[in-house]
Amino acid sequence: MKLAVGDKYEATIQKSDLVSRDLSWVKFNERVLDQSKKTHRTIFEKLKFLAITASNLDEFFMIRVGSLYNYLDYDKERIDYSGLREDPFKEKLMKDCQRFHLDQHEHFTKVILPELHQEGISLVNVSRLSPEDQGKVKDYFMKAIYPMLTPMVYDGYRTFPILMNKLLVFGVVTTSPGERKDMRKMSFVQIPANIPRFFEIETDNSLMLIPIEEVIRENLISLFRNVEIESVSLFRITRNGDFTLEESEDMDANFLEEVKRKLMERKTGRVVKIEIEEGYSRWMLNSLLERWNLRPDSVFLVKRTSMIDFTGLWQIVGNKRFRERLPQVPDPVKPLSYQEEGRADIFEILKEKDILLHHPYNNIDSILDLIETAAEDPDVMAIKMTIYRLAKESRITKALLRAAENGKHVSVLFEVKARFDEENNIREAKKLQKAGCFVIYGISNLKTHTKLLLIVKRDASEITRYVHLGSGNYNEDTARLYTDIGLLTTNETLANDVSEFFNVITGHSLPTNYRNLITAPRDMRRQLIEYIEQEAENARNGFPSGIFIKVNSLEDSEIIYALYRASQSGVTIKLIVRGICCLRPGRLGLSENIEVISLVGDFLEHSRIYHFHNNGNTRTYSGSADMMVRSFDKRLESLFKVESPLLEKQLMNILAYNLRDNVNAYVMQEDGTYIPKFPSGDEVEFNVHKEFFNVQAEDVMAVKLVE
Repeated sequence: MKLAVGDKYEATIQKSDLVSRDLSWVKFNERVLDQSKKTHRTIFEKLKFLAITASNLDEFFMIRVGSLYNYLDYDKERIDYSGLREDPFKEKLMKDCQRFHLDQHEHFTKVILPELHQEGISLVNVSRLSPEDQGKVKDYFMKAIYPMLTPMVYDGYRTFPILMNKLLVFGVVTTSPGERKDMRKMSFVQIPANIPRFFEIETDNSLMLIPIEEVIRENLISLFRNVEIESVSLFRITRNGDFTLEESEDMDANFLEEVKRKLMERKTGRVVKIEIEEGYSRWMLNSLLERWNLRPDSVFLVKRTSMIDFTGLWQIVGNKRFRERLPQVPDPVKPLSYQEEGRADIFEILKEKDILLHHPYNNIDSILDLIETAAEDPDVMAIKMTIYRLAKESRITKALLRAAENGKHVSVLFEVKARFDEENNIREAKKLQKAGCFVIYGISNLKTHTKLLLIVKRDASEITRYVHLGSGNYNEDTARLYTDIGLLTTNETLANDVSEFFNVITGHSLPTNYRNLITAPRDMRRQLIEYIEQEAENARNGFPSGIFIKVNSLEDSEIIYALYRASQSGVTIKLIVRGICCLRPGRLGLSENIEVISLVGDFLEHSRIYHFHNNGNTRTYSGSADMMVRSFDKRLESLFKVESPLLEKQLMNILAYNLRDNVNAYVMQEDGTYIPKFPSGDEVEFNVHKEFFNVQAEDVMAVKLVE
């Protein structure tokens, strides 16, 4: 069978037992874009999801495509899970990204713009405004924008300017009067990031949005006086943001300085993508392609009827007139394990029972209040925690500062390598260090991704350790948008494990074993494979078996092949994988017993749950780790075992509800594509992002994953 044009690599890709990580990611972003196409969503929700796809794509090019160029530029070998080498794989990946880019912009012009117009919101050019409004735009340009613009010419006397990552840039080709065409010059005008994306003209019934590039384009002549403008090309570049820290003998001494140096390099990293408006100067674009060593498939063309950089749509979503038009998240409910009323002392409650939190259905304030209370409690002796990402105005930082002021021992590991949060984490960590906290800036060759909190409190006759372990960041902003799991406990076994793990992180300790904690990079992959193989052994012996796992990403090949072997042994395997999934479900002779679904909807699915039936002696874990090579080999991660029957049932119920969802769920096919799951027959809609606000204790206690 002859393959269609553009599919010349498809046969090779489909032969592989594994799905490409990067091609799978593109499919994930397609599912996010599909949220913007849902007819039941408001225009503001549609704008939000379209903006998310744009920021997702920016990060993908900065990190994953940037990483690919690290191989291409230095002639290093790389074979993708698809079976393709570096150049063929890039060709295939760029075709998929170009297709996605076209889908984004068609949706914007054919759906988003007409629906915005129905809401009384219009994106307009300056020429369509009334003389009075044109005067407002001119005044805005002269007073607020003109002083911030700096035209930068490139010719034989001046070096090529550094164009910044993800900024809109005008490329202007000019000649002096009477000069030959071959004497033309190329200049660049960058639009600063701190200028709003749209100039707004508001009336009682309408809102006109003038894109900032149109404001500048209309007045560009004021920057190029007494020369002839041959062409004006609007474009935007994305640079390689992927970096690794080089190991050296004095790495520990210079760790923070090395991170700062790499952050500076990111600003001038290799260009990996150009978005450019139609009508561009071919001479200018060819010059840029040659300078940046790019092929035409890295150029993404944008029609003048659309716009470059959909992340600018957040300005519309955030407009105070329209915030109330977004659906409101219901008020969080109390966790099922915490039903008492009128009891304010969280320390006393935790001494009696564990509490399982499921965010955002349960409020993150429980954790924030605990830390703030500990900071003020005179009997609290020490607070230790790991921090990966924080909110910009974090209550946690303020509480830890207060704890230090109150004379408590405060130890914090700030992971300064948390991608795109490096500068914020360095800044916050220095605040704590100046206040007298013991601060660790991460570990040179590993990222500390585990989420741990330990509070040591002296009571009348004993010392009690209060522990929080979770799947999500200590970030009160994202906790309202991400689904995550958190466990609050005084369980001595877990407290010992966490204390030992902190000693590994902050000191030089190698504990023999943990009781209820599985850690990476030491033994997580091995332990999970042992649990998978035990299920396979049970199935072969005729015992009940089952594997139910919920993660963000599944990419590690050793885990995938262990799951394949378990499937071939007859184990029922149900996987809930939001994003990247490199496993092929339902392939004859390989994975017939494996089902994979992805949930994409109002909340970002971020919780991780691992449940193994184990012939009725169940093992259930949650924590910070996905099933990825980086999680097992390059990060400090932890999974914690949940032993309380009620709390384990709650985790099992989360899995069961996810598997029942027929609103946000997409079913993965054997070829790596996804099909939306809809209610069948008389089945009613089941939307987990609503149903979890109404969970009843009797539903939880009745849940069974294996009959």
